[in-house]
Amino acid sequence: MATTVSPLAPAGFPTLPPVAGVRIATANSGIRYKGRDDLMLAVLDEGTTVAGVLTKSLTCSAPVIWCRDSLPKGSARAVVVNAGNANAFTGKAGDATVQATVQAAAEIAGCGTDEVYVASTGVIGIPLAPDAIAKVLPGMVAGLKGDSAALEAGARAIMTTDTFAKGSTRTVTVGGKTVTISGFAKGSGMIAPDMATMLGFLFTDAAIAAPALQSMLSEFTERSFNAITVDGDTSTSDTLLLFATGKAGNAPVADANAPELADFRKALEEVMLDLALQIVRDGEGATKFVSITLVGADNDAAAKRIALTVANSPLVKTAIAGEDANWGRIVAAIGRAGERADRDLIKITIGGTLICAEGMEVPGYDEAPVAAHMKGKEIDVHIDLGLGAGKARVWTCDLTHGYIDINGSYRS
Repeated sequence: MATTVSPLAPAGFPTLPPVAGVRIATANSGIRYKGRDDLMLAVLDEGTTVAGVLTKSLTCSAPVIWCRDSLPKGSARAVVVNAGNANAFTGKAGDATVQATVQAAAEIAGCGTDEVYVASTGVIGIPLAPDAIAKVLPGMVAGLKGDSAALEAGARAIMTTDTFAKGSTRTVTVGGKTVTISGFAKGSGMIAPDMATMLGFLFTDAAIAAPALQSMLSEFTERSFNAITVDGDTSTSDTLLLFATGKAGNAPVADANAPELADFRKALEEVMLDLALQIVRDGEGATKFVSITLVGADNDAAAKRIALTVANSPLVKTAIAGEDANWGRIVAAIGRAGERADRDLIKITIGGTLICAEGMEVPGYDEAPVAAHMKGKEIDVHIDLGLGAGKARVWTCDLTHGYIDINGSYRS
């Protein structure tokens, strides 16, 4: 958790309305950090349903494996999250730590271990004692609260290199009942999600069946957490969980596309995108927030692949950091993305100024307005391949020496 806040950060942490059926406590585990809480315990009321998306990394953490095995049950009563140690590539020792953790949390919540979800973030490859987390949990019970302060404390406890806590909320109506969606996430580096991003936890008091929750979460992830990148590195620990306590009093909804969920769907996607973009704004060493829109591809999948190739290009990202309108680097990234492109059809616009078309720089191109746009904090890139109806939008940040400074000394 950094002391200097990103220049792209929002004004402050939003007030997250309490979600009925959710209580949170935080504590310092002693695993790595001193002088701050780095452990979160959430206890959920009986009847809470759950959905999740997890990293596809083949070297995923022990907590990810546990969540993957538990999600088919669709029921949740507790969540335990620690920062400072990813419990990844820790072999049987990592499994033992998870087992002890879920057992302790299950005793607190009065549930089965398969209704306990765990997540860890931090350094990879350092085993924890089996009771490193479990021994702290009983002392947290007295501090469990369901208010806004507890939600913010949870957001802050899961931070690692983050420079600010990330939260978002919406209130809508489902079946005539007012429901709340409040959530928080963490992430700053090792961001190139292949499911979700780093760690994210969403809570709602709506009554929605687990399969419907899963359908919505998976769909919206593709347009939010799976459409961002900071550095092209996918984490071993990526975990995004959505919990629905059912305490709002609406008639339970089993179909993700039910008419009564129209406003909920919109609000859930807004919360997810808000959190995802906050992660980009907190990219390690970032000074520029970059939006890349790509249209005219053969299909949406091709559009996204090309857009992410541009977004992940170190040459594009460093040019943006240096406020250099070097659009040739964008052309090069398009050409190596592995999808169809035609030199003579490509159009690139930066900050509203058309730069190239018909296979070359446009006649009379004036770089001055583009250079002026590059000096701002919000950079807009629009690419039209001119081939088909495929489109995508992704978000990234620039690549500065600050990224090297942070990651060159992460373990020290």
